[in-house]
Amino acid sequence: MPIVRNLGRAASQLLQSSGCGCGVSLVPVRAIGVSPRQVASDASFHSVTFSESDHPRVLITGGLGQLGVGLAKLLRKRFGKNNVILSDIRKPADNVFYRSPFIFADILDYKNLREIVVNNRITWLFHYSALLSAVGEANVPLARAVNITGLHNVLDIAAEHNLRLFVPSTIGAFGPTSPRDPTPDLCIQRPRTIYGVSKVHAELMGEYYHYRYGLDFRCLRYPGIISADSQPGGGTTDYAVQIFHDAIKTGKFKCYLRPDTRLPMMYIDDCLKATLEVMEAPAEALTMRTYNISAMSFTPEELAQEVQKYVPELQMTYNVDQVRQAIADSWPMNFDDSNARRDWGWKHDYDLPELVTTMFSYLGSDSRIAQAN
Repeated sequence: MPIVRNLGRAASQLLQSSGCGCGVSLVPVRAIGVSPRQVASDASFHSVTFSESDHPRVLITGGLGQLGVGLAKLLRKRFGKNNVILSDIRKPADNVFYRSPFIFADILDYKNLREIVVNNRITWLFHYSALLSAVGEANVPLARAVNITGLHNVLDIAAEHNLRLFVPSTIGAFGPTSPRDPTPDLCIQRPRTIYGVSKVHAELMGEYYHYRYGLDFRCLRYPGIISADSQPGGGTTDYAVQIFHDAIKTGKFKCYLRPDTRLPMMYIDDCLKATLEVMEAPAEALTMRTYNISAMSFTPEELAQEVQKYVPELQMTYNVDQVRQAIADSWPMNFDDSNARRDWGWKHDYDLPELVTTMFSYLGSDSRIAQAN
């Protein structure tokens, strides 16, 4: 089939060329079609609650991206290292492979994924496999296969085997017609990227499976995630990571967004904490299946002012990238996460000053920082 061969070649090229560490997990592509399993019209599934077992048995797909390894570390501390299986289609680093369970899992291989769930007695599944916005726009057929067909496989398997399923959504699920300040949980969503469209699709399909089949589906819309563990990959919010690297190395930073571009952001530790909290929340406490979560919202200018407390000589200039600026202008400026705070007690730990302090402490000291301190 020419389309499958072309998708396979595209996936191979992207895997070889991608060095961004931006959380993109690519998977081999098989024929795109209806999932092998059809849910019976009278089916009804109910997940085993956390209290019914000593610990959940966890599988993380796309686990070598920005969030997967950190989530696995957090979950292993809580549930034991042998109860959390990290999976991906890429070769893991030695420190990841030998630290605790890792397995090859292709989300487009329905049979193999089903066998992994059955043979490892999985009860919780975190589905992080996806092509992110920039890569997705460069190869829409591949993004459609990974982000939509792969999701369908995961939904069917989760429903069949009574799993508690977490699928992350994103700030990119909103579009230029969405209210921006603040953006509520329920509003118009008309994104203009295949990544955003696939995330809206995931939100609606997960909610449908919940009400139609009883699937315990849970979803959070992440803002821009900032981490010292991963290199920026050229995404719209990645300036908020790159500025720290450039401030330490050169004392200069050229920003591709306007200085007044306000976007919601979150430090990775808060993101992982929220993910675990919503998964542990009692089902009866959840009034919806998809929640906004937020921690802070800032502009490049505000971030630079905070960074200059550590690197006073930082020279900030602007060279606006019209493509990324247009994306940022279509995204929320602030998330309204009042439902998450009310329903399951969400509360962030990191505001902008704590974020900057933590990033510099992880990225290491420099003579400029030492002098500032």
